[in-house]
Amino acid sequence: MSIVDKAQDKVEEALNAEGRSTRHVMMGLLLCAGAIGATAVLAAIEPQPVAPGGPRQPRNSIGRAIWPALFSVTTIAAMRVWNAPESAARTKALTLWGGLQGLNALWMLLRPKDKVTQVLATVSTVALTTIYARAASDVDPKAADMVAPAGWAGMAGLFAKRPAPATLTVH
Repeated sequence: MSIVDKAQDKVEEALNAEGRSTRHVMMGLLLCAGAIGATAVLAAIEPQPVAPGGPRQPRNSIGRAIWPALFSVTTIAAMRVWNAPESAARTKALTLWGGLQGLNALWMLLRPKDKVTQVLATVSTVALTTIYARAASDVDPKAADMVAPAGWAGMAGLFAKRPAPATLTVH
């Protein structure tokens, strides 16, 4: 077995593409690249000034940190689901993935500024990510395993306590 054949086998295994046509795999890769490209564009959009000629709104760090990561991980997992054999479970998982991409895009566009909206954005994204991971597990358990840590990392970040500022005490 040549190095090229071994590499192709590894790629097919990683993408769950064994037995799938090159055309099918390439179409899935194009869809995923489109989702990643849309994320990059949304992340690059500069916030609008608060008032004409005024200062720009600060970028939302939660959006910059969580959403691109979720987009990437769920997109790779979706590629595995895309390459699974056709079934109702596959259609359901891909539909949920599309909804998750839409929700992520919406939150990136809105750039939540207040804590309540940031919590709403995080909880809704984690909830839909969890639902998608469950649906993906019915199609491809490895895809679900890839997605689950991303959602829980977002939830952990939401509830993590910020370290208290250092204070100097003199005894």
